[in-house]
Amino acid sequence: MTQTLSPNHELAAQLRDSRLKAGLKHWIGGQWVDAQSGQTFEAHSPVDNSLLTTVASGDAADIDRAARAAHDAFQTWKAVSGAERRKILHRIADLIEKRAQEIAVLESVDTGQAIRFMKSAATRGAENFRFYADRAPGAQDGQSLPAPGFINYTLRQPIGPVGVITPWNTPFMLSTWKIAPALAAGCTVVHKPAEWSPVTATLLAEIMDEAGLPKGVHNLVHGFGESAGKALTEHPLIHAIAFVGETTTGSHIMRQGAETLKRVHFELGGKNPVVVFDDADLDKALDAVVFMIYSLNGERCTSSSRVLVQEGIYDEFTARIAERARNIRVGDPLDPETEVGPLVHPRHFDKVMGYFGKAREEGATIAAGGQRVGDSGNYVSPTLFTGARNDMAIAQEEIFGPVLTAIPFTDEAEALALANGVRYGLAGYLWTNDLTRAHRFAQGLEAGMIWVNSENVRHLPTPFGGVKSSGIGRDGGDYSFEFYMETKNIAVSLGTHKTARLGVGQAAPIAKETAEG
Repeated sequence: MTQTLSPNHELAAQLRDSRLKAGLKHWIGGQWVDAQSGQTFEAHSPVDNSLLTTVASGDAADIDRAARAAHDAFQTWKAVSGAERRKILHRIADLIEKRAQEIAVLESVDTGQAIRFMKSAATRGAENFRFYADRAPGAQDGQSLPAPGFINYTLRQPIGPVGVITPWNTPFMLSTWKIAPALAAGCTVVHKPAEWSPVTATLLAEIMDEAGLPKGVHNLVHGFGESAGKALTEHPLIHAIAFVGETTTGSHIMRQGAETLKRVHFELGGKNPVVVFDDADLDKALDAVVFMIYSLNGERCTSSSRVLVQEGIYDEFTARIAERARNIRVGDPLDPETEVGPLVHPRHFDKVMGYFGKAREEGATIAAGGQRVGDSGNYVSPTLFTGARNDMAIAQEEIFGPVLTAIPFTDEAEALALANGVRYGLAGYLWTNDLTRAHRFAQGLEAGMIWVNSENVRHLPTPFGGVKSSGIGRDGGDYSFEFYMETKNIAVSLGTHKTARLGVGQAAPIAKETAEG
């Protein structure tokens, strides 16, 4: 009997034939082009690691062409009014919403993320463009700073062509999160997406072109970090690099950009704690803990991958987490019922699987999961480690999968020491009904973003970013413009101040000690 395909599978099959079979090209200066070297690389489906498409493999020559196109386009784009940029960015948002199902299916096929989450990721991409579209008319606004005898005023101007390097987890949404404010500010862009998830970057380029974005304002170059990425971070026409990814790569980018004094914005790794005190609403806390580690396959920079639980409730609370983890639906990412899909790439799958042996060696207990699912593809069972200590690798290193490490604590002081006892500081989550403790603990927590009695709920005007090894700079609201724009001060004299006069009379005699010295 012939099996009936679901609508998601039918659309995926159509898109494979119509969009992916011919391969993916660069988008440079308003044209789809092959790599100048003619080289390509393969992208594979995380479901079964079969060939998905071939992709143009960029290098320094392609980056140079894209950077020059961005440089040339900047000369006119920077002068386009904020009101006109607003119109274009809203048209981009409209088209994203119109093609949201296509984006979601391609994202699931390319990354293994469950379709239930990718639908909202596409919608969030449109929200990012709308948010910054509405801020484009005021992007250059500054301050009036009067002083005796002067009027000082500031304004902001776009920094120039920028490089945007995006990761393989939720790549479409994170690309919009970086590109939208850059365009709103008046910058031009060279975008290098992660080589493990190249598909939806091509779709975004199509959408921006269809919306009327001038040729060369946005350029797309596929490739590997050691070739295309390195060339982008070193190129003298690129004035800044916005990067989302792994901490070690961020260090490389900073070194590579030093020669040309690149401004950098990094959103890097995390080992984010969620701290559960015994006075918390434990039912709500349980929902949040499970959601923030197992949604998006655990491949989320803000995931709460360490749960610190007060001793008196530790056994019961972790038992409830384990039960929920065992019930999570793992499977085909295009199935709307699926909650966890396959990890993005076999190399990442091997990395995550490697932590199960480390956990046993270090004396932790695998209370749930700890194994692969199925015989093919990159499927990992949702996993919980209990009986863990903060000095274990599973508590210190970013695993970036559906893997949670549970550590007990006795009191607030120990909880804070455990929470801060890692190299990272991106996000933190706190569950307690003690109002004063909530404020006190949040202020002591070494993290750029903290949610109290909540999972990660983003408010777009607020600053997004981390401290320590989790990043440099902030996204969100006008914080993004601080990166993509230069602030200029202009001082205008009112004609009332006196300037010191030199060379108008007989020179004063040189002091004896100075002449002799």
